[in-house]
Amino acid sequence: QAQLVESGGGLVQPGDSLRLSCVVSGLNFGAHALAWFRQSSGTEREFVSVISSSGDRTLYSDSVKGRFTISKDNAKSTVYLQMNNLNSEDTAVYFCAARKTRSISITTDLYGYWGQGTQVTVSS
Repeated sequence: QAQLVESGGGLVQPGDSLRLSCVVSGLNFGAHALAWFRQSSGTEREFVSVISSSGDRTLYSDSVKGRFTISKDNAKSTVYLQMNNLNSEDTAVYFCAARKTRSISITTDLYGYWGQGTQVTVSS
């Protein structure tokens, strides 16, 4: 049974950095595109970033491009999201997700496996 477990969230000040981690088990880690989504209170879940199964292709939403970096460690079955220069608009619950295929997508409905989420709060 697939399991995705996020960690690394917390309360930080504007301009700070955080690194989120997502440990994946129960899946062939190298065979799935992996993504991060986020959801703020009262809004729909939105795409943040995705990395291909091979790790050679990444995409970012316009709102995080240049500040966030997605990466993966196949040996640890872990995908990361390094978040720099955080601002209040980054406050959300961040979810890790895995597609059932290798190709990347920004569409929420195309991801079949989800973690429970980790809260990120950016406030002074």
